Amino acid sequence: MMRNRKSKKDGPVATDALPVRHPGSLVAGIIVALLAIMLVQGMVTNKNMDWPTVWKYLFNENVLNGIGWTLILTVFSMVIAIVLAVLLAVMRQSMNPVLRGVAWFYIWFFRGTPVYTQLVFWGLFSVLIPQLSIGIPFTDVRFWSMDSERLAQAIAPGLLAAIIGLALNEAAYLAEIVRAGLEAVDPGQSEAAEALGMRRSKIMRRIILPQAMRIIVPPTGNETIGMLKTTSLVTAVPFGLELQFATNAIANRIYKPIPLLIVACIWYLLITSILMVGQAHLERHFGKGFDQRTVGTAGKQPPLPGKTDGETKNDVSRSNQATFVGLNA
Repeated sequence: MMRNRKSKKDGPVATDALPVRHPGSLVAGIIVALLAIMLVQGMVTNKNMDWPTVWKYLFNENVLNGIGWTLILTVFSMVIAIVLAVLLAVMRQSMNPVLRGVAWFYIWFFRGTPVYTQLVFWGLFSVLIPQLSIGIPFTDVRFWSMDSERLAQAIAPGLLAAIIGLALNEAAYLAEIVRAGLEAVDPGQSEAAEALGMRRSKIMRRIILPQAMRIIVPPTGNETIGMLKTTSLVTAVPFGLELQFATNAIANRIYKPIPLLIVACIWYLLITSILMVGQAHLERHFGKGFDQRTVGTAGKQPPLPGKTDGETKNDVSRSNQATFVGLNA
C-alpha cells in the first residue's frame, strides 16, 4: 500500500510505503499459541507425568555423575574426531592416490555401518585382540606389550572403548564437513600464497582453514549436539555411567520409567541449549569478515550528494555485498 505526498517546494513527489496487513498470519499465530498452551497445560496437569518424582531425582547424585560422564564422553570424542576429520579431509585432497584411497575407505566404512554395531565391536575388542604390542613388524621383537583387558579397565570399565567408538564414527561425518569447507575457499587464495613462496602446510594452516571455518562451524556444532545424545548408546560397549544409563537404573529400581525419562530430557535440553549458545558465539567470531555492513542508516550518515530539498536525506537502507577482510595472502 502506498501513499503519495508533495514536498514543501516544487519538486519530485516522495512516496511513503505502508506495510500490507496479513490477517492470515495473525490468525495462524493465535492458533499455534493456543495449541502450545494446551500442550503445556496437559503436560503439567497429567498425573502420569509424576512431577514430584521428577523434582525428587532431578539433582540425584547418580544423575549428576551421569551428566559428568556424558560430558566427558562428548568432549573427548569430539576432540579426537575433529583432529581425525581434518587429517582425513586433507588426505582426500592429497595428490597421493594411496592417501586419497585410505581416506575414502575410512569414510565409506564408518558411515556405512551403524554406530551401535561399532560400539559393540569396540566392546569386544579385547576378545578379538587380547594383547597390544609395539615392536619390529613381521618379527618376534617387542619393545612394549600390554593386555587389552587391563588397558580397557585402566580408567573406567568401557570408557576407552566408548570414546574410541564414538570418535572414529564421528570423524567420518566431520571429514566430509571439513572437506566441503575447504573446497568452498576460492582456489585463487592458495595460488596467491604459493606465488608468495608459502609451503602447502602453512597455506592450509594460515589461509585455507581460517576461511573455511565459517562454513565448518555450524554443521560441526550440530554434530556436537548429536554426539551428546549419541552417548546414550554406549551401553552397547558396555559403559554404565552416563546419564541415560543412570536414569534407567533408577527407573528400574523404583518402577517409574516416565519421570526418569523426563529427568534425562530436562538435562539433555539444558546442555544442548548451552552448546547452542556457544555455537552462536563461534559462528559470530568466524563470520566477522563476512558480515554485511549497513550503508547510510538514518541519522548517522550525511545527506547524499545530488539530493534536492524535496527529497529525503537519509533514504539508503541497503547493504553492500559481503566482503572478506584480513586473511588474504
